[in-house]
Amino acid sequence: MRELVYYVAVSLDGRIAAPDGSFDAFPQTGDHIDMILREWTDTIPAVGLGMLGLTADNTRFDTVLMGWNTYAAGLSVTADPYPHLEQYVLSRSRPADTVPAGITLTGRDPVELVRELRRRDGADIWLCGGGRLATALAGEIDRLVLKVNPVVLGAGTSLFDDAGGYHPRSWELVRSTPYRSGVVVAEYARTP
Repeated sequence: MRELVYYVAVSLDGRIAAPDGSFDAFPQTGDHIDMILREWTDTIPAVGLGMLGLTADNTRFDTVLMGWNTYAAGLSVTADPYPHLEQYVLSRSRPADTVPAGITLTGRDPVELVRELRRRDGADIWLCGGGRLATALAGEIDRLVLKVNPVVLGAGTSLFDDAGGYHPRSWELVRSTPYRSGVVVAEYARTP
């Protein structure tokens, strides 16, 4: 069965973005980037793939879910960040014509959507962000892959929304890889 994987960059204090929604405080160069280019190509926006001469092969992911704020963070660069993936933007307040053709903007219950997507054949489903959507899907997430960056943001968007009613759950560390850049990629599997 397809897994829902929350693959995201995070600060040491559990923030996935600064208060203004930016994430440029995270290291943009270093040996961890080489790993991302090699192992997580499906998560690179099309603009980046084109600049680097890379092609996503959709072996890891073929679907991406993101909340409106995560989607909007890239609008200054492109309105169609991952055309190589089936893209879903979840928002209950944005009109359908806010996104280009090829992206599904939906106000559906995210749990219901994920359960439907799991029933389809395909690669895993990437939960790109943000914190509110992750909280809504917390009981559905199969794996957390955290790119822990050596920076403290102090405030901003939490990995899981602070006010979202998240309930504690245990995760099993599957792998942890430190990089010279100071980034540590930690992968966790949901425990039963």
